Amino acid sequence: MERIIRTAESLARRYGVLYYEIRITEVGATQVVMENGQLEELSLNTEVGIGVRAFNGAWGFSSANDMGRAEKAIETAMKIAKLSKGNSRIYLGDPVFDRAELEAKKPVADVDIGDKLALVKEASSLLDGNKIVSRSVRYGDGVKRQIYFNSLGSEIETVVPRVSLVLSVTAKESGSMQTYWKSFGGTAGWELVEGMDLPHWTEFVKEKALSLLHAQAPPSGTFDVVMDPELTGVFIHEALGHACEADSVKNGDSILAGKLGERIAVEGLNVVDDPTLPGKFGSYIYDDEGIRAKRVDLIKDGVLVNYLTDRETSALLGLEPNGHGRAQSYAYQPLVRMGNTYVEPGDWSFDEMLEEVKNGLYMIGDKGGQVDTAGGTFTFGAKEGYIIEKGEIKAHVKDVALSGKILEVLGNIRAIGDDTRVEFPGYCGKGQVVPVDDGGPHVLTRALVGGTR
Repeated sequence: MERIIRTAESLARRYGVLYYEIRITEVGATQVVMENGQLEELSLNTEVGIGVRAFNGAWGFSSANDMGRAEKAIETAMKIAKLSKGNSRIYLGDPVFDRAELEAKKPVADVDIGDKLALVKEASSLLDGNKIVSRSVRYGDGVKRQIYFNSLGSEIETVVPRVSLVLSVTAKESGSMQTYWKSFGGTAGWELVEGMDLPHWTEFVKEKALSLLHAQAPPSGTFDVVMDPELTGVFIHEALGHACEADSVKNGDSILAGKLGERIAVEGLNVVDDPTLPGKFGSYIYDDEGIRAKRVDLIKDGVLVNYLTDRETSALLGLEPNGHGRAQSYAYQPLVRMGNTYVEPGDWSFDEMLEEVKNGLYMIGDKGGQVDTAGGTFTFGAKEGYIIEKGEIKAHVKDVALSGKILEVLGNIRAIGDDTRVEFPGYCGKGQVVPVDDGGPHVLTRALVGGTR
């Protein structure tokens, strides 16, 4: 390590580099995948690599998966920075010295691979059943150890564990097919899956898929809509969170550009991104630019109060950096990314919310969708829905989608539930993939509803 530091200092002087940072990462990971009772993947891998960024008004970047090529990666990044000759700015700040770990109660490295396989086999067996034509179980764990240092003199060592489990089934009857799934994950160890009620959740997933076979098509039009905590989470992540990422703001790709301090939603709506939440899938200690993770209020009582930033965008926009520069791995440059994004609770009960709806829908879960952060529009599919008539839940509906204009839907919110949950882990893609979590309470708003087919 000392040799790498000395090399970086020498090369920075040679190429006139203003700032550089180096990440050395080791990830040990396990994957176990079963499809329809057949083992598709059983792997244990360890990867070590180095990622180097150099700044001279513009970034130069290089990486290597062989530490024997570390000095070459450092020199390449600095050459690129010198040749780029940009006029951008970055936040520097003071040096940081720290070693921090998100500790697991039962580290996955201490669990035999046979026990992990046994878990997946048990889940796969429990998912089998009448009318179930396809079933999938995906288990993954990993421990990321990273050493970060930069030209300011920062030296930061972090250890972050993650575990995930995804259960999925497809049911078929009379030519109709429906799929349902449930994801679990967190910055934890084996205790996360040991604490699961596997028989309950496998039965839950099967029952949902089978029930959807008999659900009806949704109505089309503009309705009052109650979003469950999962759909609230994906809406706030996709429709609002990405628009709050400061690189989108900087590049003119966000409807929220220039709106800091403005009311963009109803009073009482509070939206947060907090990578420091204990145990959540999107949690981390420091970002990949050596900035400490912190809670960021994005919307406070309906007013846009902050963006998510990295070193460059915070300097360009005149904001405090808030630790949201994240990279998929050492082989990627950090981008502005979310961590755990959610809506804070209000004071409405679910039953009170239903009583407000004379003719609408209760929409549950996330089935993917599309967002145009520059144009301010979105479309999300829900896993399932229910008709609401005069405050009562009625017919089950399938293949249902929610769409609208982001700011209109935020402005149409009439009730915010008191039941916030942040427990919907996944991976967010933005040219790179990083682990995230999101959630919120039940929320009543008004939006366009239609079918997904």
